[in-house]
Amino acid sequence: MSVKVENLTKIYGSQKALDSISFEVKSGEVVGFLGPNGAGKSTTLRIISCYTLPSSGNAFVNGFDIYTQPLEIKKKIGYLPERNPLNEGMYVKEYLSFIAHLHKIKGSVSERVEQMIEMTGLTAERHKKIGMLSKGYQQRVGLAQSLIHDPEVLLLDEPTSGLDPNQVVDIRELIIEIGKTKTVILSSHIMQEVQAMCNRIIIINKGKIVADDSTDSLVKKSEKGILIQLEFKNQVKPSDLYKIQGIKDAELKHGKWLIKLQNIKSRENIFEFAASTGNPILEISPVHENLEQVFQQLTNTKQSK
Repeated sequence: MSVKVENLTKIYGSQKALDSISFEVKSGEVVGFLGPNGAGKSTTLRIISCYTLPSSGNAFVNGFDIYTQPLEIKKKIGYLPERNPLNEGMYVKEYLSFIAHLHKIKGSVSERVEQMIEMTGLTAERHKKIGMLSKGYQQRVGLAQSLIHDPEVLLLDEPTSGLDPNQVVDIRELIIEIGKTKTVILSSHIMQEVQAMCNRIIIINKGKIVADDSTDSLVKKSEKGILIQLEFKNQVKPSDLYKIQGIKDAELKHGKWLIKLQNIKSRENIFEFAASTGNPILEISPVHENLEQVFQQLTNTKQSK
């Protein structure tokens, strides 16, 4: 099972939400789809799920065409939109049974409903009306409905929104397990979660893809120079640090220096400086950039959430 996007463009009035984007996601991949608000993430997911059509370009799910075979695609995908359209007047078990019947799932509906309730941690809430649930539990109901027909492709728009830390861990582990056999594309503003769940990242900005690589490679490629965290026993003036050969940048944060070096050999100059000034080094450790820093570099913006 794969998702293939070819030169997708979507125009709303005078605004170009998507500008000829292309990518492919294969089975067994959990792909993080990132971008600032308004970058085109949700629009892309809505097009793949056949809820809207592009202005030009095409998308395929396991070879099925969004223009001519939308029903076949909808059978293959589970979609959790950012604004979870739940029927708040229905009970959890009743709603999931309703969705299961809509999908005409094979086998026992009641057994499948019970399986989804247990899988998504809804056992204690199963007999409550959806409108009475917290946002976190409503999100779990949305995830359960997206999985109930055992889809081959999962499209998740902010899947951990509203969950507490313990719930986030549970859902994260569930998505990682699902991703072993299914195609998963998820959009999120929580960079730590994306870094933990996804083996590949696609970043979109102003309707264009600005990065597409494995999570590890994307972070490593963005690093310019070598970053270290350094703590001296006694105070050091910035002007003295900049005299050390090989130091490109230095910033004091919470009593420790964040220093960018030209190369690894530059550390020797720091040790020589410490010895010559009689100021022992208490800590020196490497620092790697995280996904949030990479995101800000590539989109030239700070997260809004």
